[in-house]
Amino acid sequence: MPILSKDEAKKILTKVIGFSTADGCSATLAGNKSGNIRYARNSVSTSGASSDTTLVVQCNYGKKVATATINEFDEGSLKKVVQRAQEMAKLSPENPEFMDTLPKQKYKSSNSWFDSTANASPEYRAQAAAHSIEDSKKQKLIAAGFLNDTADFTAIANNNGLFGYYTSTNVDFSVTIRTEDGKGSGWVTRDYNDMDKFDARAASKVAIQKSAASAGAKALEPGRYTVILEPAASVGLLNNMMANFDARTADEGRSFLSKKGGGNKLGEKLFDEAVNIYSDPWNEEIPTAPWTGENLPAEKVSWIEKGVIKNLNYSRFWASEKDVKPVAGTNNIIMLGGDKSLEQMIAKTKKGILVTRMWYIRPVDPQTLLYTGLTRDGTFYIENGKIKYPIKNFRFNESPVIMLNNIEELGKPQRINGNLIPPMKIRDFTFSSLSDAV
Repeated sequence: MPILSKDEAKKILTKVIGFSTADGCSATLAGNKSGNIRYARNSVSTSGASSDTTLVVQCNYGKKVATATINEFDEGSLKKVVQRAQEMAKLSPENPEFMDTLPKQKYKSSNSWFDSTANASPEYRAQAAAHSIEDSKKQKLIAAGFLNDTADFTAIANNNGLFGYYTSTNVDFSVTIRTEDGKGSGWVTRDYNDMDKFDARAASKVAIQKSAASAGAKALEPGRYTVILEPAASVGLLNNMMANFDARTADEGRSFLSKKGGGNKLGEKLFDEAVNIYSDPWNEEIPTAPWTGENLPAEKVSWIEKGVIKNLNYSRFWASEKDVKPVAGTNNIIMLGGDKSLEQMIAKTKKGILVTRMWYIRPVDPQTLLYTGLTRDGTFYIENGKIKYPIKNFRFNESPVIMLNNIEELGKPQRINGNLIPPMKIRDFTFSSLSDAV
């Protein structure tokens, strides 16, 4: 099915809600169309397009609740999916944490749709791949990349008159470019809502430069180093940290935000004063959906101000238990920084390590948020304000809590994976061992 208009989606959902005789009924109708191209070893390997539309119906009798899903939209199928959800709800045990369907809500519109992305053609994707491949070949390098563009819609409704409709577009690109002997590797990623902002050639140039510069890497002893983390190097640790900003897990003693003796650390200073993190669905660079996972209106929320915990995520259930207002989790992360470029930060560094990105990040200790993982695709030694030579990759063992207490400088925030994150200069970052991978 194509992307449904607001009126088309509302017509289907109105029918669905009308078919229900349950105490409560809510439905989500979502669809997308996407196109992609993948290349490896300087040659396109796959390309294609897909589309899908799905309806999810939830019905409840008191606290007995169930859901059913379908991707057929004739009247008979719509009746069938509602009936299935109702039948399963009657057979289900009570969910003591079930919250009744929301009353009607007001949702502010979000400017996440761009025709430039929605109308992306196979020819455009092929040309983007060609630019990346051709420029790599000129440098006798080998490129492997993936470009994917999507356009989607989501509509929600319930038996209390709630209705919301949202459309968005997104383009994601990443490429790994290696030397012919496989001993040097560069990587870059780009994501936008607006395809007009994307430049495959400019993005690939970054990976090409890093690939050529990373050949012949030297080994440094593991230990604690001053590091400059590009946004792609820190975003994984920050996302993991923000996923743990949940009030319930903190109150129940299962989080780094748990307080000894009970309760949470809301209002306490846990980070350097330079740390300011918030989420904003209406940010022009990284707009997100106008509602949360529980269909509450999305809001701009400050999570950390000058190192102090200002808000935690309270689900509807936990908010009712604690008699507070629900606070939705993060749809995006925006971390304030400075106005310096990455190059300017390097120029001010006497000795340090530049990290392009981290991967294979895994938890070690949830109580301290200790994580382990590896650097990858371009790690360099800095001396007297210049990149001196490439170095072999490290395994790290570090907590974002400690990391954000060791800030020396923050650069200008950049979009990365739907977030705005600055490059960070961090002292005493812990590298525990060497890695032979490139």
